[in-house]
Amino acid sequence: MLRIGELSEATGVSVRLLRYYEQQQLLTADRTTSGHRRYTPDSADSVRRIRLLLDAGLPTSTIRKVIPCFEGSSLNACVATYLDDHLVELTDRLRTLQTKREALTDLLATLTPAL
Repeated sequence: MLRIGELSEATGVSVRLLRYYEQQQLLTADRTTSGHRRYTPDSADSVRRIRLLLDAGLPTSTIRKVIPCFEGSSLNACVATYLDDHLVELTDRLRTLQTKREALTDLLATLTPAL
């Protein structure tokens, strides 16, 4: 069993974030009689999966649903809908940002030089 500091060191994720992951029900810990957290050795893999999904921009509410779909280091097809929906959302946001960027570029092109 790993203490929270050991898990933090093993994963490079701060103790504060590990507590947050637990609060968000992304990670589970057993408690000692004195209330200290104890994690299983495979918790480090769970933290790495959480980080991977967070880096992909998935919200914790979706990650909570996706975590059970991992089989080793691979994702089961049960997550396809979540990932497809997120990709559509990101694509829409990128399109919106590109439109705003073009509008700003056009606006800057109309500026008259300062005297």
